[in-house]
Amino acid sequence: MLGSTYGTLTTNSRHARAVACGQVPGPAVHVHSRHAPGGTAEGMDDVDVSGRPLHSAVPDLDRFFHPESVALIGASDADGRPHTGITRQLLAWAERVGARLHPVHPSRPAVFGIPCVASVAALPEPVDLAVLLVRDPLPVIEELDGSKAKFAVAFASGFAETGPEGAAAQARLAAAARGAGLRLLGPNTNLNAFETFRDDLEGPAIALITQSGHQGRPVFTLQELGIRLSHWAPTGNEADLEAADFISYFAARPEVGAIALYAEGLKDGRGFLLAADRAARAKVPVVAVKVGRTETGARTAASHTGKLTGSDAVVDAAMRQFGVIRVDGLDELQDTAALLARARPPRAEGVVVYSISGGTGAHFADLATAAGLPLPILSAEKQTELHQWIPGDLSVANPVDNGGHPVGDWRGRKIIDAILADPAVGVLICPITGPFPPMSDKLAQDLVDAAEQTDKLVCVVWGSPVGTEDAYRTTLLGSSRVATFRTFANCISAVRAYLGHHRFTASYRSPFDDAPRTPSPSLRKARDLLRPGGRLSEHAAKQLLRAYGIRVPREQLVTSAAAAVRAAALVGYPVVMKASAPQLAHKTELGLVRLGLTSASQVRDTYRELTDIARYEGVELDGVLVCQMVGGGVEMVVGMSHDDLFGPTVTVGIGGVLVEVLQDAAVRVPPFGEDQARAMLAELRGRALLDGVRGAPPADVDALVEVVLRVQRMALELGDHLAELDVNPLMVLERGQGAVALDALAICR
Repeated sequence: MLGSTYGTLTTNSRHARAVACGQVPGPAVHVHSRHAPGGTAEGMDDVDVSGRPLHSAVPDLDRFFHPESVALIGASDADGRPHTGITRQLLAWAERVGARLHPVHPSRPAVFGIPCVASVAALPEPVDLAVLLVRDPLPVIEELDGSKAKFAVAFASGFAETGPEGAAAQARLAAAARGAGLRLLGPNTNLNAFETFRDDLEGPAIALITQSGHQGRPVFTLQELGIRLSHWAPTGNEADLEAADFISYFAARPEVGAIALYAEGLKDGRGFLLAADRAARAKVPVVAVKVGRTETGARTAASHTGKLTGSDAVVDAAMRQFGVIRVDGLDELQDTAALLARARPPRAEGVVVYSISGGTGAHFADLATAAGLPLPILSAEKQTELHQWIPGDLSVANPVDNGGHPVGDWRGRKIIDAILADPAVGVLICPITGPFPPMSDKLAQDLVDAAEQTDKLVCVVWGSPVGTEDAYRTTLLGSSRVATFRTFANCISAVRAYLGHHRFTASYRSPFDDAPRTPSPSLRKARDLLRPGGRLSEHAAKQLLRAYGIRVPREQLVTSAAAAVRAAALVGYPVVMKASAPQLAHKTELGLVRLGLTSASQVRDTYRELTDIARYEGVELDGVLVCQMVGGGVEMVVGMSHDDLFGPTVTVGIGGVLVEVLQDAAVRVPPFGEDQARAMLAELRGRALLDGVRGAPPADVDALVEVVLRVQRMALELGDHLAELDVNPLMVLERGQGAVALDALAICR
């Protein structure tokens, strides 16, 4: 273990431990609390050192999905009116859930034979849910103030989706809901929450959350394939209730086996992570489509770190960090969510491909291996056993080629059972590229029968484009124990997500439990170095790093050639000389860096050259740095920048002068622990450089991880003051020798 999960600071050794609980004034605190009447306010006053919440309220949505009383405001039964169809649907829904529905209309005595009241004030009882079929919901929300209504749904559009004026109107609507003490769904939402859900299906269910209602249709129609859905939350513009609220609620529902999410935007980054954390603790998988992968973001970054971290890269990393399974297509969303909802935890991670064609097996195995699925070679004993029923000239190592599934006797089932009995096998996948009765019919039935008798996952890919065959529609889809797919790609991605989810949750420990709540002793020293709205010189930026225990070279800032010579003697030859000024973001491009100086005369001449160049370029120097020369390691970049949604982020990547060309970096959102810091390194394409290549010794990975965690601590404590921090290059030396920050850039907010 390193010095601290979050980079707790030490004064002697980077591996020593220290208690970071000094009574030092903290940074400006911005508590991101979320309105949650009717929810449980678990630890809502518990914040980390940055002032961000460590817990979120879980709204009690029982009375939203299963209300006892409903007010339908703007109800209609007039022919040809759009609200008439909505009224009819809501009446049917209220009857199904056993709710008393009260139509509200100022001029109609009754709607569909049900007596109307003229206004909210005339409602005969407090209602759990108010459904607003009105163009302007604001007056109605204000009218609901004092009515004890728990929830309201606003269908009207014309709010934040239309621009600044609409956004202002939406803010007024949200404020009115808070004032009325109710939770608001919408505006710009639809009727998806009030759909007809089949109640004849068994097993764990999918709970669905969508911002765009139509995009949830493929998941909703899974019911026609026998897969249960329990809820549908169409969040719309999320003026109040948002996807995070529903994730938190669904994660605690015993009937929910998986949560499927379609998001066009996330309202509150920390709130989303807290909800994902809640789902991870409960081991409930969240599968998400988040649009915007190609969005480049509107940020302008001076540091390498800022340029490496696009907005979608942060979303992707944050989801992965908290176990959210991100997919691209709606077909992937439905297939992956369906598998994760219904499949039992794996007994082993080994995947075996079983096919009636050698070509099919080889093709599938190629794709599965490329995707990272483990396809173990079956033992010699297992292969000998399989060859009792499969001709000896066919390969049964994995993939298992049966040459044609036996039709007329019991051998087919014996083969499948023998594969599933192998303790190294957790998943059996049988790709069937097209129907070939009676062989494919018998194969499908044997697979179903075997799946009913095992606790291991059995998957079938039914590749027929027709999809009307009895073997598919009746045999395979009629079994809740076989996961059936239509494409190789969706099967592979779903199985990969299944194994990954259970691997992730088995070792998951919430980073919010250990997040620092008390400022470290380094904070006061660090804050004295900051210059609001300005950029620090390299020398000042390195002092900032030193305050947080990050090693920097021996160096002195000098303002004369004679002082430079004296400094070089103290630092020790060879030395590096650099011009130093706050406005110098990248000195190399201007020729303001000199390496490997070995004599006093070289130092004296270099001082004059650097100051002459700076004068010519119009750069006002605060001095020249005379630095210890450090070499013989791997150049990395570590830094922090700000994301509009998630706040401070931490990046690590392959550094040096080509950092922006290589674009090899990984990012995380604080808080995170040592495991995630190491996972960041594993994501780098150039990770092998740290292990030593072409005879180079292995680098000090532990020291690199420690720097990442210390930069994270800076992000947590200084995030409201520091816009960007860039340590490039961070020279990671040979194992056991540490890491040294050779250059640094810091920009204050």
